Amino acid sequence: MSDEGPAQVRERVDAIYRSDARRIYATLVRLLGDFELAEEGLHEAFRAALEQWPRDGVPANTRAWLVSAGRFKVIDGIRRRAQFVDVPLEELEDRLGAETPESMGWDDEGVEDDRLRLIFTCCHPAVPADARLALTLREVCGLTTEEIARAFLTKPPTVAQRIVRAKTKIRDARIPYQVPSRADLPERLDAVLRVIYLVFNEGYSASSGESLTRHDLSAEAIRLGRLLVELLPEPEAVGLLALMLLQESRRSARSSPTGELILLDAQDRSLWNREQIAEGSALVERALSSRRFGPYTLQAAIAAVHAEAPSAAATDWTQIVGLYDVLVRAAPSPVVELNRAVAVAMRDGPAAGLALIDAILARGDLPDYHLAHSARADFCRRLGRMAEARTSYERALALTRQEPERRFLERRLAELPG
Repeated sequence: MSDEGPAQVRERVDAIYRSDARRIYATLVRLLGDFELAEEGLHEAFRAALEQWPRDGVPANTRAWLVSAGRFKVIDGIRRRAQFVDVPLEELEDRLGAETPESMGWDDEGVEDDRLRLIFTCCHPAVPADARLALTLREVCGLTTEEIARAFLTKPPTVAQRIVRAKTKIRDARIPYQVPSRADLPERLDAVLRVIYLVFNEGYSASSGESLTRHDLSAEAIRLGRLLVELLPEPEAVGLLALMLLQESRRSARSSPTGELILLDAQDRSLWNREQIAEGSALVERALSSRRFGPYTLQAAIAAVHAEAPSAAATDWTQIVGLYDVLVRAAPSPVVELNRAVAVAMRDGPAAGLALIDAILARGDLPDYHLAHSARADFCRRLGRMAEARTSYERALALTRQEPERRFLERRLAELPG
């Protein structure tokens, strides 16, 4: 009998679900070889925990218990239904009798590694590129279809179709749930880096909802980044980890105690995490010294310049613009051009930045990207072009789905004269 009451056990189970569910799910995917069965096993495991732990006590290794319970529940269900989609029942019976928690790596380290295995599976070259990203964000990190759609600047039904298509491809091609060989790793790296950074971005600046950030996602992306650097210390993997650490260092200063958005130039820099800045800056130097760096390292170098400035006024905007010039050539995109336009405005004035943003919008890029319209509104406001500022703020407000950003834009609109 547990010393904890049912209410206390439920609280513990809920906490474990929030912190460990996707790790446990990744291991179940590897063991069962099927996304849907793994999802079934995950929920059955937590249901069993709620039933058994109040009576028997909370196990010492909750992850291993939940993995074991989920796997056995699924296999028992398959036996009852006398059918199995991908793996013959006889083969499953052999696995059940032959494998033990120790042989299958169910310790904490094994469960952790399974998430990296699952990322590489979701990013397999046989899976279409757009589907790789959507599938990984959904299956590895647990983002909803709507959240992924915001990250992709696309529509939820499109994302849902991509995920279904990716799962079908993995099943039909029997893509293995494993980290590829070292010889195959470099060509698979770019897709994995993109996924990890998308996860981080969703955590650093949530696409929708009441909170400005989602610490669970950004922390998970950083953890995955560390694992990747340990596995494959390529310069761009190092650069991405540096970028995430440098951006994450500003988390505490990005919102007020009441959850209101605080822009970079108004942040209390004493709240910035100096340990993360020191680690991130050292990683930037390491990546740059290789002379084989790419876009993530360049973005990290930009973040390092911000981190080194004692105040917003002391920021070396000339150096930042120069880094953006290199980045635009290395990885041209409208979003990079937008960020460069903001840096140019800080160096040369709002008129220069406005001209660049207008050129981006005029050619049809970023019409539904709220940050483009909010930046344009700010430049117009600073130039005294209040009617244009109001129109752009209203457009940005109509596009944003994050409540702190909405409140910020509403305040800016209310502050406009006339």
